[in-house]
Amino acid sequence: MSAPETLSQPAHSTARRILRNTAWLLGGKGFGGLCSIIYLAILSRSLGVKHFGHFSLIFGTAQALVAIAGFQTWQSVVRYGASYVHDKDWLRFARLSMLCGLIDAAGSVLGCGIAVIVFLGFADLLSLNPAYVTMALVFNCALMWGRVSAPTGIMRALNRFDMAVYVEAVVPVGRLFAAAFIWWYGPSVELFLFAWAAIDIASAMAYWVMALRLIPGSSPFAALRQWRSAWKENPGIGQFLLATSGSSTLDAVYKQGPLLAVGYFLGTKAAGIYRLADQLAQGFSKLSTLIARAIYPEVNRARVADSAQQFGRMVKRINQVAGIAGGIVVVVAIAIGGKLLGLIGGEAFAQGGAVLVPLAIAASFGLASVAFEPVLHATGRARLALVGRVLSVLALAVAVVGLNHFGAIGIAWAVCCAAATNYAALGIMAWRALGRMPHEDAPAVGELPPEAY
Repeated sequence: MSAPETLSQPAHSTARRILRNTAWLLGGKGFGGLCSIIYLAILSRSLGVKHFGHFSLIFGTAQALVAIAGFQTWQSVVRYGASYVHDKDWLRFARLSMLCGLIDAAGSVLGCGIAVIVFLGFADLLSLNPAYVTMALVFNCALMWGRVSAPTGIMRALNRFDMAVYVEAVVPVGRLFAAAFIWWYGPSVELFLFAWAAIDIASAMAYWVMALRLIPGSSPFAALRQWRSAWKENPGIGQFLLATSGSSTLDAVYKQGPLLAVGYFLGTKAAGIYRLADQLAQGFSKLSTLIARAIYPEVNRARVADSAQQFGRMVKRINQVAGIAGGIVVVVAIAIGGKLLGLIGGEAFAQGGAVLVPLAIAASFGLASVAFEPVLHATGRARLALVGRVLSVLALAVAVVGLNHFGAIGIAWAVCCAAATNYAALGIMAWRALGRMPHEDAPAVGELPPEAY
């Protein structure tokens, strides 16, 4: 097992590490994306528009609840663990990691409670078939425990993106084989939900095993008993968790809310068509997510090791590349998006081509703003990232109310308006933060100034 890379490496290697980490993520996600296109085609074609709509509403609700109840502990492991990795203080890093694991478990318990309330009390608002309610509840609880935030942070803090790629491949490969078997055996919503839940749990177990093996020179289980020490050693971590998790909750509302709105206003069939278009658009937007995951540790490293001028130049270069990629996403969606939907789901889904275009434009805004939130976190302004999310969700709510009478395409344009709002808000705040850096003392990793909250 190779030693993790630390901050002692020259600052000029930052761009090379970002490219290498992005390449690892792209390689893994590219393989996973190919698998997902195949199993998505099997799902949509074997279930049909209506039953695929039921599956989509259940899965979308589960993803939203996981994000709402879960904490973004991976960001805390990276944010506070960067200095421990730099100093090779593995005991404190292990304590921090296990503290975040306990917080993940608490979020899972909370999420199961919320799922019980949602599915047993409000399933009719989701237009769910009553026969699916119990299975939907079990599926949601399984996804809560299949969440892997803290081990993700461990691998990223230790710069072991390669290992993360290997473990994450379990999900797309497992889903592909499960989808093929269910298609042969006899497709049903219940079987697909059961398979997806079992695969997520297996992946989570593998992720934790690999992550704990990567922490050098310390027993993670001994560190687990010292979680109170980790809380004291990382002042401000509670506030940071609330800020980043609040941002994640709003992001879940932004991503899954439109699908649930389509189901509420337009019915299950419309939700199935919208979901397939949204999945393809999110495939484009995953590029921004991958780049964000790759640069997040590097932005935190650079904030510790580099001068303010070097840090600012690095962020500008990232934004230039991301902006070009965002433009390419829009061109691809306009040129072949409709054909791809028809190819994947069949003629019944081809009409989603018009819905795909605004969703792709929204994805391009997300890609262009990929560096803004990591910059705000690294400069001690996590609260401002949360403000940007609030503004985008408010814009989404207003736009959905005003445009839902145009059907699914109206809700898709509402998503585009919200993405533009998020881009503008985060961009202004990130560049202001960069502009103030030369006049401020750099906050130590793990210590946020009071005004950050």
